[in-house]
Amino acid sequence: MTGAVPASFTADDYEARMERAARQAAEAGLAGLLVAPGPDLVWLTGYTPTAVTERLTLLVLAAGRDPVLVVPTLEAPDAEHAPAASALTLRDWTDGKDPYAATAALLDADGRFGISDNAWAMHLLGLQKALPGTSYASLTEALPMLRAVKDAAELELLAAAGAAADAAFEEIRQVSFAGRRETDVAADLAALLRRFGHSQVDFTIVASGPNGANPHHEIGDRVIERGDMVVLDFGGLKDGYGSDTSRTVHVGEPTDEERRVHDLVREAQEAGFRAVRPGAACQDVDRAARAVIAGAGYGEYFIHRTGHGIGVTTHEPPYMIEGEERPLVPGMCFSVEPGVYLPGRFGVRIEDIVTVTEDGGRRLNNTAREMVIVE
Repeated sequence: MTGAVPASFTADDYEARMERAARQAAEAGLAGLLVAPGPDLVWLTGYTPTAVTERLTLLVLAAGRDPVLVVPTLEAPDAEHAPAASALTLRDWTDGKDPYAATAALLDADGRFGISDNAWAMHLLGLQKALPGTSYASLTEALPMLRAVKDAAELELLAAAGAAADAAFEEIRQVSFAGRRETDVAADLAALLRRFGHSQVDFTIVASGPNGANPHHEIGDRVIERGDMVVLDFGGLKDGYGSDTSRTVHVGEPTDEERRVHDLVREAQEAGFRAVRPGAACQDVDRAARAVIAGAGYGEYFIHRTGHGIGVTTHEPPYMIEGEERPLVPGMCFSVEPGVYLPGRFGVRIEDIVTVTEDGGRRLNNTAREMVIVE
């Protein structure tokens, strides 16, 4: 699910998004877009069905045509109150009727369409059976930058989500870590995110001691000990937009090596941030952060990309990784999160969400990046 629809957006905003999406589809050589329930549908229309079931719901967009939302009849009353309802046509179908035949009437019989990544296979197969001359490409493949550049209202929501996550970190650093389980601290983090306005908590990674060497550690019952490095990575959705931040704290005084590795990751994170500017390639951010870590002899222990986009989902294009030559554009938002992971020992990750400005970048997370000592 995608959380509450922000009040910041009007029917005009959604209409403009649908028009832009249809135009970009045509420019990409597509006959149109087919958008199933999920993040893309929320972004384009503000509509989330009360229940996503086997019944077909699909937004049909094509340049030069009015948007049409195909919905089950029993969902039509809710769809009529969607924020974008005045900017589209509703076409409902009743149980016992063929929804694919109803949708096929809206499509070019031999067209190639972009379709939501999360569309159900049964729906795609149903459309292919109804229109065997059609072909399809996932939206991530066909229009990867559809949601990448945020407008001013979206940036405000992302900044507010980032500030809420920062507030959660400022609180969690005050609690006791030693002698408690990872699951206990993770529960505290989730409660703090909700207290500061998140409607949805997507992840609360608490990776202590040797568990910190696993970037996507699943929280467990390990008891956190004095002397542990603890990676905290947490986020979710606030007013429909994502937060995602990482800080690495230490329980009691760290060793010289632990301080050195933490300082190295902090330097790499700063280098990645400094590489953010309009026109730079996404891979330049990765290269800048990775060069610092590799130069210190820890390159083999930085085992993931430097960043991912964020918006109405916590992971989306663009990605800061070698080989991604797409240029940065003002309004793009993504994480900068280098890390070093020493198997069997500890890990360090520092992550901020960054937005591209007209002359550089701006952090949306602003808590201390220096080593934080907890008890």
